[in-house]
Amino acid sequence: MVSSMNIGGVEKSLLSLLSVMPRDQYDVTLLLLEKKGGFLDLIPDWVKIEEAEWFKDINPVIMQPPQKTISDSYKRKQFKYILSFVISYLLSKYFNNRHLFYKFILKKVPSNIKLYDVAISYQGPTDIIDFYIANKVTAKKKISWIHFDLSKHLINDKLYKRLYSKFDKLYIVSKEAKNVLVQMFPQVMNKSDIFLNIVPYNLIRKLSKESKEQMDRDYKGYKLVTVGRLSLEKGQDIAVKALSMLRNDGYDVRWYCIGEGKYRQELERLIDKHNLRDHFCLLGASTNPYPFIAESDLYIQTSRHEGYCISLAEAKCLQKPIVTTNFIGALEQIVNGHTGYIVECNERDVYLKIKHLLDNESDRVRLTENLKQINKELNEDKQIAVENMI
Repeated sequence: MVSSMNIGGVEKSLLSLLSVMPRDQYDVTLLLLEKKGGFLDLIPDWVKIEEAEWFKDINPVIMQPPQKTISDSYKRKQFKYILSFVISYLLSKYFNNRHLFYKFILKKVPSNIKLYDVAISYQGPTDIIDFYIANKVTAKKKISWIHFDLSKHLINDKLYKRLYSKFDKLYIVSKEAKNVLVQMFPQVMNKSDIFLNIVPYNLIRKLSKESKEQMDRDYKGYKLVTVGRLSLEKGQDIAVKALSMLRNDGYDVRWYCIGEGKYRQELERLIDKHNLRDHFCLLGASTNPYPFIAESDLYIQTSRHEGYCISLAEAKCLQKPIVTTNFIGALEQIVNGHTGYIVECNERDVYLKIKHLLDNESDRVRLTENLKQINKELNEDKQIAVENMI
């Protein structure tokens, strides 16, 4: 179960997982809160797709202010509902326990009566998905798959202490993210395990050779690429400021940013403020960012926090010199100074390391050669032991 198939890291990792599951051995149903997204057409044809029809009714109650829910219910003369809603909302606030609120919200949501061998809340932590799998699905084994740094997410401790008690296994996408989880919820230590995101190396290299429509091939300067949803946590504002510093120093460099999100308008204002409209290029979302990465001189990741960061693994696969900020998972993917550089999460440190690489071609070549050697040692497109997961 995931929220949708929008173009993003969690969705991409799900597609990679499905790509290595033998279709003749598994009967997979993918439940979406909303049947939409740029990756929807990439779901294998043997996977059944279902939509949670109940979600459209409860989503407004979760997202909008409680006053709006009360007002809407009053117009519909749902007076008993108003009373129950107010009680559950106030109790959850008073006891700081969102479980009380979700229990009320999902009370009338029908349970899934089919018996599954395994039910996976794949987008953890996501309150509504974790709650639904924990309480509304019947399965011999339940898994919550945690893709984010819990220390950077405002999760309700009492809600998740209750929810995690109902899961048989918790998979986390990096060692550091697991350490954070166990620090927050020591009781889950014995049922938590690391499960790294799958990177289909051969497929990525194949896709990287496809045509590029939006990257200026006639541009002769340095090309930097960043992939990620446009959001504050992905740190594209840091990239804009670092680029301004580089161009002020006289470097002929252009930064291509692949991704879409609600942060676009804010970024556009920042780009205009630094007079970078022709140099910081927002290319929008792409189901295949690999040709852009392959054509770049450097791959830059400016995230403030991540769980693992698939795009970083993909840049490694395409053997690009990398500069990344120091988020959870970065140290597990990059050997600092050997396969890339890890810097602090601010524009000056990002700028200085990019400047170093632009000034030192030999260092760029060295990083690329080190990545080539590492890729040779990998068992490409390795079939994962899904049986161990189940």
